Amino acid sequence: MHSALSQKRRLSIATLGSMRGEIARPAFRLGRPRGGIVHLGIGAFHRAHQAVYTDDALAAGDEGWGITAVSLRSPAVRDLMVPQDNLYTVMERSGQRAAMRVIGAVEAVYAARENPAAVLAALASPTTHIVTLTVTEKGYCRQAGSNQLDYAQAAQPGTIYTVLAAGLAQRKAAGCGGVTLVSCDNLPGNGHLLAELLAEYLERDNPSLAAWTARHVACPDTVVDRIVPAVTRAEIDALAERTGLIDRAMVVTEPFRQWVIQNRFAGPRPRWEAGGAQFVDNVHAFETAKLRLLNGSHSTLAYFGIGLGFDFVHEAVADPALNSMVQIQMMKEAAPCLPRSADLDPGAYGDALLRRFANPALDHRLKQIAMDGSQKIPQRWLATMIERDKAGQGSAAHMLSLAAWAVHTRGRSANGASYKVDDPLADRLRDLWREAGSDIDRLAGLFIDKSGVFPTEFGISSRLRQAFPAALRSILECGWRPALDAFLSWHEGQID
Repeated sequence: MHSALSQKRRLSIATLGSMRGEIARPAFRLGRPRGGIVHLGIGAFHRAHQAVYTDDALAAGDEGWGITAVSLRSPAVRDLMVPQDNLYTVMERSGQRAAMRVIGAVEAVYAARENPAAVLAALASPTTHIVTLTVTEKGYCRQAGSNQLDYAQAAQPGTIYTVLAAGLAQRKAAGCGGVTLVSCDNLPGNGHLLAELLAEYLERDNPSLAAWTARHVACPDTVVDRIVPAVTRAEIDALAERTGLIDRAMVVTEPFRQWVIQNRFAGPRPRWEAGGAQFVDNVHAFETAKLRLLNGSHSTLAYFGIGLGFDFVHEAVADPALNSMVQIQMMKEAAPCLPRSADLDPGAYGDALLRRFANPALDHRLKQIAMDGSQKIPQRWLATMIERDKAGQGSAAHMLSLAAWAVHTRGRSANGASYKVDDPLADRLRDLWREAGSDIDRLAGLFIDKSGVFPTEFGISSRLRQAFPAALRSILECGWRPALDAFLSWHEGQID
């Protein structure tokens, strides 16, 4: 197959017309400079999410927008997209069906480290009104266990702070006005947090720019949702056989997508509602449900699923016992803590999530979800656990999930094989395992007090401090499956 593929042409504006199959093409003229949006952190999620909404806006006649995408670290995505005139295919899979479309909203892709001048020019352009970001939780350079800025980390070349500061400074000097910074990462109050961290950075780096930014830059909160697994070489090869063109920048995703945006902008914005985006005054109910039900369940499936020997989300959720645990965690522990909203039915939302997780057409790897756990679990799990503890309630399912994460950070599978833990605190967490030795109570205390992951409210709770080593012991001494079965038996005994 590979020799046959080598004879095929790449997807591009010139070859798009020869693409075979039922694939939707961009419904607007390609190759026309538009501008308006700069995106920081281009990856598979942006290509399957914000770029699709922008493509929909263009198709609906709002043609004044195009995306200049920036890779802050590796030039890999740039190298995939530029030879294709920045076109790529989005494949939506559900069961045996796959709907495909080519996205034309991305106009240029730059690697920030190789072409900083082009990135600065795009950010400083008077036609740029929106800067979107998908840099993951660790890209915000927060101090471990808090939302305070790690200035030393933030000041390194190529962070969102150094890049944004340079662009905003040039806008200020040129008098071309502010922009709207739209965070699309899974953080509570992501826009508010970005505004605070950027202000903290600028106050130390350039106080006059900090004052200008406070007056001219808006940072709306958002909620984004779409499952986007990593693409495999086999999927790229299969698409090429089907269409007659090679697309190395393709993305595979689910039919579902969601984008809820606080209606707070510093200037013009695309008509993203043409693709189904919702503009609301307050996103809090949506973001809390997403973080604690979807993201929280995803993390549980990841750490426990890996422990049980599964590779993919659909395999993990198909395990009856693990499915039951996830339902208990979602509906019995997390859902009662959600803010009330007339627009949100937690039961229906949870049922829909389990159906999405079970989609066998998406090979969403558990190890992809397990990345950067130290940055994710405070908002996905610990916030719920602390709220319940203050109300005198336990969180046994969350606690077992927390123990699963901690055991995962040891970097050793159930059969003794070693693996790399992909987490910015991996070295620190491994040192805690080494320091504790075989003493599980000491291990739990070290994680709570020294990992930098646990908020103070967790550490001062005697209930939580006692429950954590017990959950760790159930996995470490009994094993993954017995620990899960014991939890479900205990839970059954709690029901009258």
